[in-house]
This record gives sequence, C-alpha cells and structure tokens, in this order.
Amino acid sequence: MPGDSLNVHLNTKATAQNTYDAIVVGSGISGGWAAKELCEKGLKTLVLERGRNVEHIKDYAGTEKNIWELTHHNNRTEEDKKNSPIQSKCYAYDEVSKKFFVNDIENPYNEVKKFWWIRGYHVGGRSLMWGRQSYRWSDLDFEANGKDGHGVDWPIRYKDLAPWYSYVEKFAGINGNKDGLPQLPDGEFLPAMEMNCLEKHVAASLKQNYSDRVMIMGRSANHTKQVGDRGPCQYRNKCHQGCPFGGYFSSNSATLPAAKATGNLTLRPHSIVLDVLYDKDKKRATGVRILDAETMKTEEYYAKIVFLNASTLGTAHILLHSVSDVFPNGFGNSSNQVGHNLMDHHYGVGAHGDYDGFEDSYYYGRRPNGIYIPRFRNINEKTKRSDYVRGFGYQGGASRGRGNGEDGIGVELKASLTEPGKWGMGIAAWGEHLPYYENKVTLNKEKKDKWGLPILDIDCEFKENEKIMRKDMMDSAAEMLEKAGIKNVKTFDSDPPPGFCIHEMGTARMGKDAKTSVLNGNNQMHDVKNVFITDGACMASSACQNPSLTYMALTARAADFAVNELKKGNL
Repeated sequence: MPGDSLNVHLNTKATAQNTYDAIVVGSGISGGWAAKELCEKGLKTLVLERGRNVEHIKDYAGTEKNIWELTHHNNRTEEDKKNSPIQSKCYAYDEVSKKFFVNDIENPYNEVKKFWWIRGYHVGGRSLMWGRQSYRWSDLDFEANGKDGHGVDWPIRYKDLAPWYSYVEKFAGINGNKDGLPQLPDGEFLPAMEMNCLEKHVAASLKQNYSDRVMIMGRSANHTKQVGDRGPCQYRNKCHQGCPFGGYFSSNSATLPAAKATGNLTLRPHSIVLDVLYDKDKKRATGVRILDAETMKTEEYYAKIVFLNASTLGTAHILLHSVSDVFPNGFGNSSNQVGHNLMDHHYGVGAHGDYDGFEDSYYYGRRPNGIYIPRFRNINEKTKRSDYVRGFGYQGGASRGRGNGEDGIGVELKASLTEPGKWGMGIAAWGEHLPYYENKVTLNKEKKDKWGLPILDIDCEFKENEKIMRKDMMDSAAEMLEKAGIKNVKTFDSDPPPGFCIHEMGTARMGKDAKTSVLNGNNQMHDVKNVFITDGACMASSACQNPSLTYMALTARAADFAVNELKKGNL
C-alpha cells in the first residue's frame, strides 16, 4: 500500500547512498528549469523521469531526412492510429516525431467526459515537441480571479514575476518585438522573425480599421541568434522532431546540460514516482518512492526539498496516490483542492481565406512561428462584453500553396505543380478556460495500468462561458480577414475537447488561503513546507496566452526561494 512507506526512515547505508539535497520529479520544461536552478545554487539534485533517456542530437534520428526519404512520407499509419488513437491526432505527431509520444494502449486513462491527453514520457518531456509560443502574462490575468470571482485570487501579481520572466527569457532565448501592449508585456527578446507581405498587409488593415486590436509577430523560443552553443534556427519547421542545431529551447538542449555542467546533477530515467514520503513528526517530506519501469522494483530516495514537475495530471496522480493517516485524501490535500480546477485552453476555431495579389512575392524558408493578435476583449470598460468574461488571442499566418495542377498532363502537370499557388491567410483563436471546481481528476482504483497503478479518471468540460466566447472568436476572425480584403473567407470550429490544446493547468493551485488552495505565493505547499510544485498544476487561472514561459519564471523564482529558506534552516 502507498501509505506503508510513509514513515520515518532509518539512516542506513542504503539511505545515505540514496540521499540528495533536492529531488526534482519530471524533466520537462519546468523540471528542467528546477534542475538547472537547484544545481547551479550548489544542491546535489536528483532528477527522476518516468520515461526513457533522450540525448540531445543523438536521439533525433529521422529529422535530417526529406519527406520522400521516409517510408510513409511522414504520414501517420493505420497502426499509429490504432496504437495511439489520441496522440496521433496531435499536429506535432508524424512519422519521425511519434517516438516522443506515448502509446495510448499502454498508457490508459478514463474519459468521464471527452478529454484528449497528449503526452510524452522521456527525458525532456513535451519540451521537445512544444509549440514554443512564449508570452508573458499581465495583471489583467493575475487579477482576473479576484475581480470577477471565478476561482481564487492569485497570491502574486505581475511585479512579482516580471524580474523572473526577464531572467528566464535571457537564457531560454525568445524572439520578438517590443510592442508596448499593457495586456502583453514586452520581454528580453532576440531579434524578431519577420512577417511576410500578406501578413504585413493584414496587420496594416487592423491598425487602420480598429482602435482596440493589433497584429504582432509571434514571440517564440526559436533562436534567431545563437544562444550560448544553441542555434541559430535554420527555418526548417521540424522543431517537434528534435533539433540537431539546438535552434529552439528544450530541456535537452538547454537546462539539463546547464545542470549537468555543475557536477551536481544525477538523472535517473525509467523512474515512476509512486508517492511522496512524509515524516509526520517533523511535518516534512523526506523524499519519494519510485517504481523502476524496467525492473518493476521499488526504491526510495531522500532529500531536503522536493520539486514536483511531473505535468499537471502527472503531479495530481502522485499527490492523490500519496495517502496516509495524515493525508487520507492525498498528499498536502487538507484543502480538498488537489485534482480539481482542471483547465485547458479552448481552441480550434477561427477563419481562413485567400488573397488576390502579391503574385511576385514569396518568403524565405519554413518559418517555425506565426503572427499573434493579442487579447482585445474585456481589457477595460470600453472593451467589456456583457455575454462572457475573460478573452482570447489569435495565432495564424499567411502562405502560398503550390500550383493547382490543372495544366496538362505529364511534364506539363509536374511543371505546374512547381509554381507557387495563391496566397492564403488563416487565424485561429485560443480562449481562456475558467477554473471550475467540478473539472477534476481522481484515481480509478478499479482499473490499473501495466505497472499496476490506478489510472486517472478525467472529468473535464468547457462550459457556457467558453461556448459563448467561441462564437465571438469565430465571427471576429472572419470580420478581420474580410476587412483586410481576404476573399472566400470560411469559418471553422473543430470543437476539440479539453486536453487537446496541451495546456493543462490547475490541479494543485496557488492561493492565499490554505483552506482553498494547495500552494502559497512561492509555489510551496501550504501543508508541507519543503515540497514545491511549479508545473501547470500550480496555476490558479489559465489566461489565454501559452503558459510555458510562466512555468519557467515560476520555477526559477520558487527555486530561489527554496534554497534561501533551506539556508535559513526553515525547511
């Protein structure tokens, strides 16, 4: 039973060998940052990853090949769809990158309501396949819960995180422009990528036709200049397959090598964390218990501080599985909030069309970034909506297809296909998902995975506020394109379920009150002072911007706090 190991451990020889200053669970975006910061601050740090090892460059086989050199021309096979019916739906899943996604059959979960959980179990986690869009949040986001009463008020504000955004941006390498927007603060940027001619045309149209909205170049973690020994980006747009040039930020290319360089890092793959160990007399965590995914043997590791960075749902599973007489409902769960308030962005809605003109213009390479239209709803009284709260932003871009292939046959047909086709432009919206207590995950003890662990029941949905917002997301997209002279504009709404945006958040939220939240303003558990959670689980709301940059900043900030508290003897 999980609770059997939650006791005081004798300091035997084996215990000494398995003792570190810090343990980090997970090696993705936030886990990699925790490892880097703790190691650089002098802590002997153990990073536990449930999946296999992936070495930068060495394990990116296939990304050097052209589509025609691949057996299935980079397409998903019927076997892929059978083994991974959920993962294979992801835009980043292809013949080369599929090795970075789990096999759905081997990694089951139970959809109480439809939920597409996209994940990769390996060193680096989803930092290898992420979309790289990197935006700061503002006080519009951190103050929202307190102002409109949804969820609990954030215990921090933008000023608390601003210096940490700057800190992580300089190391991560984010390209972008200084756009001077209060709802989307500027950062420490590498030179921005460039809009193409049609995107510039639509941006000018927005400026001319609207006083409340603007189109900017996307801010992404692709390196437009070399960052240390990483990059620059080669404009291949194969990021999700792993980049041998180190042209974008990932744990594998950036934070884990930095941690390793200190000599303080121990990385242990194939280590499934079962539960957090707890000393009820000292009211502190003593470490974690793992199951070796290959040998099926359990082992215990000990440390003064523990960082949980196993992903929003992975961290929730560990907490819910760590039960004892002190925490019968899950580790650090006196608030009964663990597993609740699950959020994801709702997207897959927008508009696209084509454009007559710019036939003499093209663009360089395959830019792995697009345009961004920041939130313009419910910013102030002037932009306030009466039918829904919060807001959305758009991502998208313009490109040229190839010739229509209607000219002749044989040589003539092939020649026509080499000619550029018409210009087209599309934009799609990312909307905020409110934190609802009833959107939750729980352990299903009737169904077990291949390691004998209970699977997750995921009970999550988009509700009325999101559904009303979606109509505005779609209609506004069409209106903006039409005003810019885009022809044959068609709207779309694929209505994907939660999970598919891959921005899960909220199962161990931050808050001011220990009765209604799991973590304080330093990402420290209210109930257990030496345990920190800085992955998506910590989020008290979802905003509408991509969240990974905020995870990075929160992690660096929490690591700094944790080490200072450790030095003071408070942990």
